[in-house]
Order: sequence, then structure tokens, then C-alpha cells
Amino acid sequence: MTAEIITIGDEILIGQIVDTNSAFIATELNKIGISVFQITSIQDEKTHILKALEEASERAEIILLTGGLGPTKDDITKYTFCEYFDDQLQLNEEVLAHIEELFAKYKTTPISDLNREQAMVPSKARVLHNRYGTAPGMWIEKEGKVFISMPGVPYEMKGLMEYEVIPGLQKKFHRPFIYHKTILTRGLGESAIANRLVGWEEKLPKHLKFAYLPNFGSVRLRISGKGNNEEQLISDVENQAEELYEILGDIISEEQEEDEKIAVEINKLLTSDNKFLAVAESCTGGALAAEFTTHPGASKCFKGGMVCYATQTKIDLLQVNKELIEKHSVVSAEVAEAMAKNARKLFKSDYALSTTGNAGPTKGDSDAEVGTVYIGLATPEKVYSQKFFLGNHRDQVVKKAVYKAYEMILREITA
Repeated sequence: MTAEIITIGDEILIGQIVDTNSAFIATELNKIGISVFQITSIQDEKTHILKALEEASERAEIILLTGGLGPTKDDITKYTFCEYFDDQLQLNEEVLAHIEELFAKYKTTPISDLNREQAMVPSKARVLHNRYGTAPGMWIEKEGKVFISMPGVPYEMKGLMEYEVIPGLQKKFHRPFIYHKTILTRGLGESAIANRLVGWEEKLPKHLKFAYLPNFGSVRLRISGKGNNEEQLISDVENQAEELYEILGDIISEEQEEDEKIAVEINKLLTSDNKFLAVAESCTGGALAAEFTTHPGASKCFKGGMVCYATQTKIDLLQVNKELIEKHSVVSAEVAEAMAKNARKLFKSDYALSTTGNAGPTKGDSDAEVGTVYIGLATPEKVYSQKFFLGNHRDQVVKKAVYKAYEMILREITA
């Protein structure tokens, strides 16, 4: 069972937005045993859409589109659907009522004819209720193939996938089982791990696949399988995983869900122990706090944070001793430790992380080389810091610093 995803919109092709819809859709399809054969991004232009639909129908049983369903004239997907399926638009009263209800409840501007026109849908389409927006999804079948069109707005698309598309596909198709096992390793790079797994990979059964998913400071190893016998498939994957543990036991951290991040791991551990974290950031500029609070449940274990970017702010608000900065430099182990210690006290938390460094591209209030970062950690028992050299690319320095900081506290709370 294969699917193809088509994203429609010039804004994707010119780099104005990043296509996150395809990743989400592919993940959700994979969970129910549907493999994605291809992902394509195309212009919001009729002949291009028609060609993409025709080509996709030759490769896949399920074709999912996002984009081009808005109220403006440049949104032409449903009109193109009519041409492709030899159909015409008709008013759907339920959709119209939903649009009018949304405007009455949530909009301050009056409803327009353009908005009402979104209730016009191809007569052959089964309407998919969009509880979060005015543009309905559409499900049309042709010659045994399913064509599904959804808005490009991510939260609207996700709602349609959860409540309409996935249940509909599960009901219609008999699907194979797909099973993944993801193991997290730390402390060794991708190539070094591959060298240790040469013999194991050569003997891997043909119906299983193996992938390396590297990130800052860690590599996820994923074993995947697909088949009709669920029990046998799970057994095959688990047997291979046991061999991985024998080979890589010294660097395996844990088994991990596909989309779980290190901040989520820390969140779970702190919450289970009823402990709290705070942060004091300089060179990371709030990225530590942002990464942590992106994930649900952060309020259960995160007290807060301070971005004390300027040297004077470290002195005035975080109460880092001015003489300490003058003696050791603002980018130093001593300042990082003082920042962490004072943040822990200020926020009344169990743990506190701090970052101070030079992310570049030029030197700031310190003579430290670009890429130099000190990360401090204050715990109930001690305060310490580590020095890192994280390269000369500003964005990567910040991302690496965030990961290194979380790696430090994860080691501390799992020791």
C-alpha cells in the first residue's frame, strides 16, 4: 500500500515557508502501514496540478494534496479537481453553516462572498469536516485510487488527518503491519558506529531495514520492518535489536520514540522526581528555554529563565559579581557557574543551566574565540561547568550549545 504526497504553493518553491506538512502526513501514514512512495512540491498552477495528479495516480493508490484551498483567486485546487474528475462545484449547506458559525464566534470582520464560496465543492467529493478552518477537505475516488485534498494551513491539515483522513483510510484499506524500533546512542559518531556494525548489517534479513539518524551528540538507530504477520515481524525486529545491544551496549542510552527529543526525556525524569529546572542564557539567547517549553508538560518541571545577553544585565539582574567578570572575562567557567548558581537561587529551582560564550561571527565583550561556549550547571549539591568549542557557524553554535547543555543535565539526573 503506497501513497504520494503533493504540496501545492509557490511559497514553498521560493523558500518563503518550509514544508512541514509532508513530514507530518508521512509519519501518520506510516503508523497505519501505508508507505510514502514520493513527495512532490508544485506550483499553484492548473496544468502543473493536473500533471502531478496524473503522474501520482500511476505510482500510488493514495494521493494526498495540501494547499490551494483558500478563499483567494490564486487558490485553484478545487477548480482543478473539477477538471481532472470531470466534475462541477456545488454548494454544500453543511460547510456553509460551519463557515458562518466560525465567523460568528471567532472573527471580527464580516463574512464575505469569497468566504462563502469555500462552501462550493466538487459534487463527486466526500466532504471532510475541517473543524479548525473554513476550507473543507475533499475525498474523491477514481479507478480504485483515492485522492484527498486538504488545506495547507498546518493545524487545519493535522486536524483533518486525525479526525477524517486516517480513520477513513483505516476503514477502506487492508494494510500491512509496520514496526519500528529506535535505539538512542550517545558518545560515538555515525561512521564509528557503522564500523562496529559492518558484520551485523551484512546479515540483516532482507525484509528489515536499518537507518542511522544522527543529531548533535547522539545517533538514533532505527530498525524497521513491514509484513502481514504482526507477531513474526515484531519478533524479527526485536531479535535484531538484541544483537545491537550486545554490540553497542556501552553507548546505548535507551529506546526512544521516533520523535522524542532530549528535552522530553529530561521533562519526564524531572516530573517523575518532582524536581524543577531554570535557565540563565547569554549566547543561546533564549533557545534553551524555547526548546524545553515547546513540548507539552513543561510547566510541571520548568520554573523559568532569563536571557541576560549583555554583560551589565548579568551584573544587574542575575547578580553576577562585576569583579568576577573583570577578572575572568564574561566568557569563562567562573561566570558560567555564577550564572547557574544565581539562577537556581533566583528561580528557587532544583537545577539551573547557564550558557555564556561567543557564537560569532565576531567577538563581543570577551576575547574568546568564536565558537567558545561555557555551560554551567547548578544542582542541589554542587556547581560546575564545561568548556566547548562548537565551530564558527553562529546558528550551529547555538543549536549545539543547547544540546550540550541538556546532555549535561541528563547525565546528572540519570547518574
